[in-house]
Amino acid sequence: MSLYFLLLLLSVAVPFLLSFDKRLQFYKKWKYVLPSIFIVAAVYIAFDIYLTKLGVWGFNPRYLSGIFLFHLPLEEWLFFIIIGYASLFLHFSIIEYFPQAKVSEKWTRIITILLFVLSISLVFLYHDKMYTAYISLTTAVALAFAYFDKTQTISSFYITFLVILIPFLIVNGILTGSFIESEVVWYNNEENLGIRLFTIPIEDFGYGFSLILFNLLLINGLKRNPTNK
Repeated sequence: MSLYFLLLLLSVAVPFLLSFDKRLQFYKKWKYVLPSIFIVAAVYIAFDIYLTKLGVWGFNPRYLSGIFLFHLPLEEWLFFIIIGYASLFLHFSIIEYFPQAKVSEKWTRIITILLFVLSISLVFLYHDKMYTAYISLTTAVALAFAYFDKTQTISSFYITFLVILIPFLIVNGILTGSFIESEVVWYNNEENLGIRLFTIPIEDFGYGFSLILFNLLLINGLKRNPTNK
């Protein structure tokens, strides 16, 4: 079993088992959660394939199963499904136990506007750095949709994301070279800002933030669809 696959397995094992907890009953949300995960994953994987082909990042075969599809290792395909599931499980679990864990409407709007302006600024300032520009634009689009989302999902997500960052730092830390001899995923520093928290490129935080936020927004949309009632 590859190290990358083992990390994914450990990431999803507890969330999957607790999905059937009597209070959480996360499995009842699968009709919204699973379609969202696969739709969002399809978009991110398409860009992942393209950026891998361009050499923006790549993968160390030492830590992989050796199974590739469109230049991406099998583990990378599973990443968007498994990490997406685990992150959404954690988000909804926190809301279930701490329903008041959210930012006020006023501050939600302020934070969202500031993050949007920052993201757009990074796109223009670093348009020559492909990873920075790509994820900054992606984050800006997610924030724009969230700003006009009537459910104000992002007000609670600002809190839950801080908790999600704990397993994120562990898993992404290992993938980028923390605690192991060499990284599982390598990055071309010519295409990013070169700023890292431990071994994690700063752009990865925007990557994770936008990935989960798009899922939450899509879940809201699926819930509003009469055919999913």
